[in-house]
Amino acid sequence: QACFDCGQDFHGAVKLALGWACWKTYLGRSEADGRRINAIGILGAALQSNRQPKEALPVLEANLALRRRYMSHNEEIILVAQNNLAG
Repeated sequence: QACFDCGQDFHGAVKLALGWACWKTYLGRSEADGRRINAIGILGAALQSNRQPKEALPVLEANLALRRRYMSHNEEIILVAQNNLAG
């Protein structure tokens, strides 16, 4: 995820704000909706990269659980979620 103008990766407070905005945008969708599942993963990664591991842990655990429940056919997606949780 990078700025469209300069190409710099988002980081810090901007990355965290975008993670929350993404989650709030898709929160109202079905639990099985891929965009909602991706949004919770983005939020978890943003919390983790902003050194908020206590806040990130339940979000990343929920992300992994949703991916296992609704995307179990795609092993790569599950492995990425597990790696993010271990990260």
